[in-house]
Amino acid sequence: MPLLRLLSALAASAVVAFSAPPVVQTDVFISGREGYHTYRIPAVIRAANGSILAFCEGRKSSSSDTGDIDLVLKRSLDDGRTWSPLQVVWDDATNTCGNPCPVLDENTGALWLLLTHNLGTDGQRAIEARTAKGTRTVWVSHSMDHGVTWTKPAEITASVKNTAWTWYATGPGVGIQIKHGPHRGRLVIPCDHYYDDAATAKPRSGAHAIFSDDHGLTWQLGASIGPDLNECQVAELFDGRGTLLMNLRSYRGTGVRLHASSTDGGATWSAPVDADGLIEPVCQGSILRHDAAKLLLFSNPAAKTRVNVTVRSSSDHGATWRDVTPLHAGPSAYSSLVALGRKEAGCLYERGDKRAYEKITFARFSVP
Repeated sequence: MPLLRLLSALAASAVVAFSAPPVVQTDVFISGREGYHTYRIPAVIRAANGSILAFCEGRKSSSSDTGDIDLVLKRSLDDGRTWSPLQVVWDDATNTCGNPCPVLDENTGALWLLLTHNLGTDGQRAIEARTAKGTRTVWVSHSMDHGVTWTKPAEITASVKNTAWTWYATGPGVGIQIKHGPHRGRLVIPCDHYYDDAATAKPRSGAHAIFSDDHGLTWQLGASIGPDLNECQVAELFDGRGTLLMNLRSYRGTGVRLHASSTDGGATWSAPVDADGLIEPVCQGSILRHDAAKLLLFSNPAAKTRVNVTVRSSSDHGATWRDVTPLHAGPSAYSSLVALGRKEAGCLYERGDKRAYEKITFARFSVP
């Protein structure tokens, strides 16, 4: 079924009036501290024991996407009010370890962490152009103690990367476990990739999902979504059938995000369409199913540039959106949402006074 018809069929008739609730903000990673020049690419998830885990990239010597980058973590035992000391999950000398995308298997309590790797001397453009020494590879680690310790990352590139692709990114953000329908229990990780366009011989971007039906032991590659889109996040709709909604960063110049849907657990996707009401500054965004509130939440910079990270909500499966609360009016960029209490959520996001990458902050706020 086409996505627009699907959303219309699912749309709820109730209209809820929202007002901006108070926001409590706590800085988690501050650039220049704890051994790193810059922190970027946040991802936040709740473990089975209730701990909140905040992941990001610790960039050793600059804010660049290229170079010596480690995957780091902090944990909170009190819903984001206080945070543990910094913990390094993956440090591979001067190489790039990044794009954290964790997912919780509620059946086993295991936290799976999907990530990517490349040589620190290889930049994205060189990898896209096939002039780099290496390429982008895909890895997985997991924790059985709620994020306290992690296994050594294992490479899964051969299972989840098309050989025609060059650049590859997991997330950034979080994956989900499907709650309903024929693929209940499946772990789904949103990803993106670049490939050589046959008509122009230039790099072009797309997105896809990878998934596991055996509790993270093996991973499979789903079909591509595209073109001219990349970083994405996925949420399960409230239809009881396990329908998935993928929210995507767009390069199509329409000024809004893109949506695609899947009725087969992320194996295939509908053609992407404009997500009216969700402005696109060409930046990563986050989408979250908040079960207790029966809402989809979305966060990104609500402007034409990377400023004004704002949380919105939808009670009609993403067909329409309304503001919940602004988080930071100034420079701000990537974000990741997590459900807290029945009427509370959190957002781990990049912000600053002069530039968007001065710190990564955790905001706690009420939802309608």
